[in-house]
Formats: sequence, structure tokens, C-alpha cells
Amino acid sequence: MDSVNASVYESPERPRSLESINRPMMEESELPEKGILSDRDDSCPSSPSSIVPNLTRLDSEAHVVAFTADDKDHPFNWPVWKKLYVMNVIIVTVMNSTMGSSLASNIGTYIAKEWNITNENLLILPTSMYLVGYVLGPLLWGPLSETYGRKPITLGAFWMFLLFMMASALAPNFAALVIFRLLCGIGAACAITVSGGICADLFQGHQARGRAMAFFMGVTTFGPTIGPVVSGYISPISWRWSFWVGLIFAGVTAALLFTISESYVPIILKQRAKRLRKETGNPAWRAPMELEEQNISHIITVVLTRPVRMFCTEAIIFFSCIYLSFAYAIFYMFFQAFPIIYQGVYGFNAGEEGLAFLPIGIGACLACVIYIIYDGILRRAQAQNKAWVRKEESRRLPLACFGGPFIVVAAFWIGWTARADIHWICPVIAGIPFGIGFLLLFMSLLNYIVDAYKLFAASAMAAAGTCRSIWGCVLPFAAKSLYDTLGIAWACSLIGFLALLLAFIPFVFYWKGESLRARSKFCQYLVNKEREEEEKQRGKAERRALREAQTA
Repeated sequence: MDSVNASVYESPERPRSLESINRPMMEESELPEKGILSDRDDSCPSSPSSIVPNLTRLDSEAHVVAFTADDKDHPFNWPVWKKLYVMNVIIVTVMNSTMGSSLASNIGTYIAKEWNITNENLLILPTSMYLVGYVLGPLLWGPLSETYGRKPITLGAFWMFLLFMMASALAPNFAALVIFRLLCGIGAACAITVSGGICADLFQGHQARGRAMAFFMGVTTFGPTIGPVVSGYISPISWRWSFWVGLIFAGVTAALLFTISESYVPIILKQRAKRLRKETGNPAWRAPMELEEQNISHIITVVLTRPVRMFCTEAIIFFSCIYLSFAYAIFYMFFQAFPIIYQGVYGFNAGEEGLAFLPIGIGACLACVIYIIYDGILRRAQAQNKAWVRKEESRRLPLACFGGPFIVVAAFWIGWTARADIHWICPVIAGIPFGIGFLLLFMSLLNYIVDAYKLFAASAMAAAGTCRSIWGCVLPFAAKSLYDTLGIAWACSLIGFLALLLAFIPFVFYWKGESLRARSKFCQYLVNKEREEEEKQRGKAERRALREAQTA
């Protein structure tokens, strides 16, 4: 039977008691970001029970499993191909989710005819209720993925998505369709919610994690731009086939999800401890998670409320959510605005109008190129020890500062060129700067959040996902009246002025981000844990040097 590398933390009153186990004694973990490695220090003022679970007192016989620095089971040390495989499967899973959000964008005419619906606001519900699922889902899936692991939660939620995608295709009436779309959206929200956490699980350095997130977001931005094309061309045959196409794509993805490995370190350690107990017959082996409170009261009051508490108490989360939500809402308002612009002004059919979304995807690809160029500039500046790169905010926020104006430009561009006397290509290509600004904004702020909150990344992403989904499902209801009242030019101008106001947020973060993080209980908890771990590592090195000197 293969031996399992482990490291042990025990009460200082007791020596290590591994002699009865036929494996070498290992050193303590050198990966401070990824493990809760000892019993909770109640004297630490920055680790209140509302932030992390209380850890029970270590049993006097307990051996707490942790990773060694080069442990092959730690996701940081997985082979590159394995990391890329997990990332690509998650990317495809998120594309299912985002494409599903827009599959109903061009079915309104056909379901109105089939079910005699005359209220135009009702026809927005199949898309908006899906986004209501995006509101509810992250509050559930984010914290649960930090309690039960990424893989089982993602798998269970995706099968929920798949089931209700099929139900949407078979809906017997409009009410059933709306309910099925809501439940489908709840399941779809999981992949988006845990994706940032999985990036943090797999990639240790800021550069590697940032590039992975950039690639991830660049590819997945195509998801919501594909949905209108699919529904625009297939709905004239049968609107139900829009959902059947989504189901076929989801079925292939579900098979791939079974093949990925768990990436959340506390769960991997829990599995290792369980294996050690079985192999050795010693029930004293424990993972750090197994020393936490796991009762339902704790899960409800601490775990599930964490995203809400982060949104309400963390300035970085709150203002990032506001800005990202506005950009996200503009995207989903386009599903109502584009028919007014391209079908009303230029006489496009539904399929052609769906193609007008593709320049947004092209802009997203260009945003990835900009990210890579900036990343190269940043690395050269770090190598030269330039003063500006010593700030944490310098790694991520310049891209948001650069990207915000692109959204402003795109809003005015499309508004003032969408006229019958101007060729349709002019407003269509305005999607390119919007795609650039949209993705740069998301890459920058979400990476900033992941870097700042590390172990709490999934809950932070859940807060961001929930907030932007509320905006995304509510504001499209205002789109038709906005464009009918103000006209295309001034409706887009109003959006542009609001985008200009919000564009100052990343500049404020760049200026005050360090002090905001210093006042954050979550960020300071992580800083203190890293400091404690560094002190442990120095103590280990000193003890090792002393032993070597005595031996010599």
C-alpha cells in the first residue's frame, strides 16, 4: 500500500508518536495560504468566529494532517496538464451556464404566439428569472463549496441545471417555463461562483493565477453572445429546440465533470485523513476541517451568511459589486435594446440581430491580449524593482482604470450611430470597445478580490455574483420604456454618463486600497495566519539548523 506523506501538529506537551506507523516523519506545511494548520488562537483579535469556523480543542491523541511543501497531492504541485484540464472543464461548464442565460433572448415572439401572451414585460421573464437563479445560487454554492468541496457541489448543481434545461424544453405552459428557468439558473450559478475559488486552488502565484483568470473570463464571455445566435436561428423552427441544443451541450459537459479531481485543499486533507484512519487503524488522524464546528446552526449562521456579511462590511467587495453589476446589467439590457436598434432601425431578423452580439466576444479576446501585454510590463517593472509595483493594487487595478472608459465610449458610440442614414456596421462594431472594457473590468476587479480574500474567494465571488445578477435581472425590465421614452441616442447616453461616474471606483481603490484592506477583518485574518506560518517556518529552520549543528 502506498505511503501517504503527512505532517503532524500536536500538543506541545506530547511528543510525536509516529513510531507505530510505518512511514517517515514529515515536516510541517510550507503552504501558509492554503491550510488551517493548527487549533484556533483565541487571543488573535482578527479571527472572530464570524469570519472562520471555531476549531475545537485538539484531542491529546489527535494527529492533524497537512501538506509538505512538495506534496504531489497539493493542487499547486499538480502537473500542468492536470491543472489545465480542470480549468478547461470548468470553462466549458461556465460557458454552459452563460449561454443558458441568453438562450431565451429570441424566443419571445414564438412563445407569445403559442400561449397568447400580450404583455411584453412577461416575455422578459424567461431570461430574468434565470438571472434570479444567479442571485440565489451563489449564496448557497459558494459557502458550500468551502465546506464540502468544489467537485461534489459543482457536480450536483450542474445536474440540477441539466435537469431543468430539459424541463424548459418540455414546458407545458408559460408559468412552468418561468419556474423551470429559475431553477435552471440556480443550478447554473454554481460554476460561475466557484470558478474564482478553483483558480485560487490551482495557481499559487499572482501571475499564474491572473493569467488563468484572464483566459477563463476571455473564453467564457463568448457564452452569452452565443445564446442569441442559437435562439435567433433555431426559434423559427421551434423555440423548444433552443433549450434542446443547450441540453446537448450540457450532457457532454456533465460527463467531463465526473473526471476532474477535487481542488479544495481542506477537503483533500480530509480525504487523506480518512484514508490514513483506514490504512493504519488509528482513529486519531484528523484533517483541520474535522476539528471545525459542523452543526447545522454553524453552517446557517456562519457559512451561508458569509457572502452577505462580506458585501455589507467589506468596502472593496461593496464598490466592486456596484461597478461590476452595472456593467453586467448593461450586457443584459442589450438583449432588450438590440431588437429595438437592429430590428427596428435596420430591419434585421432575429438571427442577424443575434450575430450583432459577436463583436462583444471579439472585444473580449482583445482584452485578453491587453492583459498579456500589461502582465509583461508588470513583470519587467518588478524585475527592475520599480517603485509603482510595490503596491498590491498595482498588479490588478490599472486594467480596470484603463477598461472603464471603453464602456463609456461604447455607450455613446452605439447611441449616436444607430440611425437609418448610417450603415449598420457602425453601431455593431461598437460592441468591440464594450467587450474590451467589460472584460478588463471583470478581469481586474475579480482578480483583485481573489488575491485579497484567498481562502474566502468563493464567498467573495458569491457576493459579487449575487449582486450583479440582481441588477442583471431587474434593469432589463426598464430597457424598453427607457429607449421608448428617451430614444436610442439619449438612452445610451444616460448609460454612458453613469458608466463615466462609476469609472472612478478603481482609481479610488488604487489610491486607498491598502488602507481598505488594513481595515478588513477578512484580509487581516489571512495576513495574521500567513505571519504565524512564516514564524513557524523560521522556528523549524532554526531547530533544523540546531539539530544539524549538534549532529556535526
